[in-house]
Amino acid sequence: MTRPQPLPPHASDPARSRGRHFPEPESPLRTAFARDRDRLIHSTAFRRLRYKTQVFVAPEQDHFRVRLTHSLEVAQIARTIARALALDEDLAEVVALAHDLGHPPFGHSGEDALQRAMAPFGGFEHNGHAIRIVTLLESRTPAYDGLNLSWEVLEGLAKHNGPVETPGWALAAQEAIWPLELRSWPGPEAQVAALADDIAYNAHDLDDGLRSGLLDLDEARAAVPLIESLWQEVARRWPQEKRASRLVPQLTRDLIGVMVESLLAETRARLAEAAPRSVEDVRAAGRALVAFSPATLQAIQPLRAYLMRAMYTHPSVKRIRLPAEQVVEELFAALHEGPRELPPRWRERLSEEGRDEPWRARIVGDYVAGMTDRFAIREHRRLTGASPIPHENRPDESYF
Repeated sequence: MTRPQPLPPHASDPARSRGRHFPEPESPLRTAFARDRDRLIHSTAFRRLRYKTQVFVAPEQDHFRVRLTHSLEVAQIARTIARALALDEDLAEVVALAHDLGHPPFGHSGEDALQRAMAPFGGFEHNGHAIRIVTLLESRTPAYDGLNLSWEVLEGLAKHNGPVETPGWALAAQEAIWPLELRSWPGPEAQVAALADDIAYNAHDLDDGLRSGLLDLDEARAAVPLIESLWQEVARRWPQEKRASRLVPQLTRDLIGVMVESLLAETRARLAEAAPRSVEDVRAAGRALVAFSPATLQAIQPLRAYLMRAMYTHPSVKRIRLPAEQVVEELFAALHEGPRELPPRWRERLSEEGRDEPWRARIVGDYVAGMTDRFAIREHRRLTGASPIPHENRPDESYF
């Protein structure tokens, strides 16, 4: 299927995609990248993001963000930016939707724990695991393993944050089967998805932090000049509104707008300077062509520092870090030592790969990484008889 409007020469054109590892007839209704987006949305791994940590572990309240809602927000921002830059919106969207697919339960705490547990067997890295999910673990047809996504989508998943100079075992295995040119920059749509992720978590983690009561609005204004400036503008536009619950969402919207506008201006300037005549020129540019302006990077640095100091390392968040790591490490150890506790399908994979290391450990790692927060807690309790996760670790919603 061809696009209804032309793309600039530096955009990724689905009609000129490098194709799929397993050739398939084209769809008469959707471009290759739109088809990839739909395959991802229908996958089990994507649905599991509903119960995976963004900041708060297994939150009971419905209003805090989890990996799924974060991914949807990133995709919306990425699609808007791609449209403004005349790039392929579907490709930007699918990379954005899938960018967190490889995260294990409990966010970065879970990843750190799984990395330590798997260190003797090559380690663990979430981008590499995302590639394993879409090329091997997530099977929707008997015709092949994985989702059989386009080369451009796999490239975006593997290196949307930039070139990968020293790939881990999972990315190296993919590179041996179907090279993704890991040491070059990704295409422009993947670069858009990466910065859409930055925009989303900068703005929405601030929103969740204020909503939960972990962050204080006055403190945020004092610590981050950009927040103070935006707050003053919000207050000026609505002088009669005194309720923070009505003004903070507007502050979040305005913060997103500032970052998006900066990205568009800086990216257009870089594209004009580099004058890429193909998507390959973007990959070979030697630097990112999708970027924030230096002034905006400087303005948002205090926000990132404030979020790290006041939210990500807040005592109520840190309190859950060690118990979460304990759950993941003990789950891995129990299943590695007793693989009979694995579900039948995973025991079959052990038989297929053989019981030699490192494959046995990597299959166990695949299984643990796919768990949601609540399933990991439940399985850990089943296997060990106890859970170190405190039930009281549930932030309140101060704005509701």
